[in-house]
Amino acid sequence: MSSHDQAAAVALAHLALACDGAVLGVTLAIVAVQTWLKFRRSSRALARIQSAPAVRISDLRSLLASPDTDSPDAASAAAADSHGGKLVVVRGRVDTKSAVDGNWISLKDKLLFSNESGEGAVVIQRTQTCLYNEWRGLFGWTFDLHSLFAKSWKEHESTSLRTVPFVLIEGGYWPRAGYVVVNLDDSIHHLPLTTVYHQLRPVHASPYTIFQAIFGHGYPVGLLDEEKILPIGKEITAVGTCSLQGGVPEIKSCKELPYFLSDMTKDQMEGDLGIRTNVLFWSGIVLGTLSFGILGYSIVRNWCRWKEWRRQRQQPPQQPSDATAESNPDDESGDVPDGELCVICLTRRRRSAFVPCGHLVCCPRCALSVERDSNPKCPVCRQNIRTSVRIYGS
Repeated sequence: MSSHDQAAAVALAHLALACDGAVLGVTLAIVAVQTWLKFRRSSRALARIQSAPAVRISDLRSLLASPDTDSPDAASAAAADSHGGKLVVVRGRVDTKSAVDGNWISLKDKLLFSNESGEGAVVIQRTQTCLYNEWRGLFGWTFDLHSLFAKSWKEHESTSLRTVPFVLIEGGYWPRAGYVVVNLDDSIHHLPLTTVYHQLRPVHASPYTIFQAIFGHGYPVGLLDEEKILPIGKEITAVGTCSLQGGVPEIKSCKELPYFLSDMTKDQMEGDLGIRTNVLFWSGIVLGTLSFGILGYSIVRNWCRWKEWRRQRQQPPQQPSDATAESNPDDESGDVPDGELCVICLTRRRRSAFVPCGHLVCCPRCALSVERDSNPKCPVCRQNIRTSVRIYGS
């Protein structure tokens, strides 16, 4: 770690521990609240997935045709969505919509093919990521300016996504017992894509790259090219709201759930969400306890210091100490060596030592003024002091 990094780390530590840790306590409290909000979302999603029925694709028509009011099952009623669909979990194989529509003539036109592997797919995602260097420049910048000042991730990565209408079918052979149309509109969920191409190509330096390197700016050093597909015949699980559209079952994503299309089964989803919920629960408890403890200590500590400051302000000035200081010829200005002068007034001799640090750097008058401050600190080591002791020479 360089000296600049060490200085930044020390500054951050001082900021976190400011006001006896109040800043750190507030930060932990904010993180704890965010953790609890994530825990509530995760627990609600787990409850909805557990209540959602795992049905066969061939049974979707009969399930969607039956109204919720005729079903005595509470789980079915809880799985009903406010938009008129039902939350269900189905598993099937991927195929194009033209295959089940009987449009065999245009089947080739309704199917996408990977440029690298030649496999048939319904979703093809091509991503190009520009990788930047981590050198800090000749002038000693301790960070990459390109990544610090609001440089959007879109400048680093470009993604192209091509899709065709596809369905999930039950079984892998014709005639198929049933299918459900997958609607990707307004879906922000991760797709279970398979990587078929991954290559890193170096970027040759240009004359402009030299100036970028000198001034500490990030410059591209490589281009990562990836291609991912959702191939035909892959078996996946869909969890979402299902409804009949023109007599055909159609499933859409649910924004409140973390899954839509996944390689995992329903049991695996429940296990993954259960682990995530437990981690968020205990993390929220630990962070909340730490934040309450640190904030409580900070409040009590600063309250006691404020009361002590008020008590010192209300006390009358210690005239005997001042009179003694004035009557002692050693404390007055005069022929005093430089090494024995008070570090504050630079006119009187050092006679008072601070407790608990023990530094003998002030005259009695200046030591008394330091003690009466709202936050008394030693002028040498900046440590909090409780009082001062007069030192008499033998």
